[in-house]
Amino acid sequence: MEKASEIEKTAIETVPLDEKDKAILRLLQSDAKITVREIATKVHLSTTPVHERIKRMEDTGVILRYATLVDHSKVKKGLMAICYVSLKEHNKRSGARFIKTLHELPEVVECFIISGEFDFMLKVAVENMDAYYDFHVNKLSPIENMGHVQSVFVMGIIKQTHQLVH
Repeated sequence: MEKASEIEKTAIETVPLDEKDKAILRLLQSDAKITVREIATKVHLSTTPVHERIKRMEDTGVILRYATLVDHSKVKKGLMAICYVSLKEHNKRSGARFIKTLHELPEVVECFIISGEFDFMLKVAVENMDAYYDFHVNKLSPIENMGHVQSVFVMGIIKQTHQLVH
């Protein structure tokens, strides 16, 4: 559960960002392959301060990682489901075991701890309904302390972004 506490710590601590930092982040969010030289030109700084600002944002956890967005339908992950999950027991130990198990399931591409009737919201990407059925019956449902699962299926994507700094 060390990972979860690191994420919580990062989420609580804010890092002051000036307009140049935000401009750099906007550029990196739209193209993570952009070079430091290209960023420097666009934000009107030399490459050394841009590199230092990026390094500082990486070190302070503002930039968590660089990623490639993949069209799920082109890599045999055409079915996306949102699973709302509640656990039978609500304590640190059982929650940590559940979270650890989720990290081992490649079908789960995102997981959120949520409030309300359910404890977690999972975003699951699989090839088709048969693959989802197999995931649900053979991987998700047998997890220790599993309570109730409610699944809804994504019929289309209207908006999908990773850009947090505008």
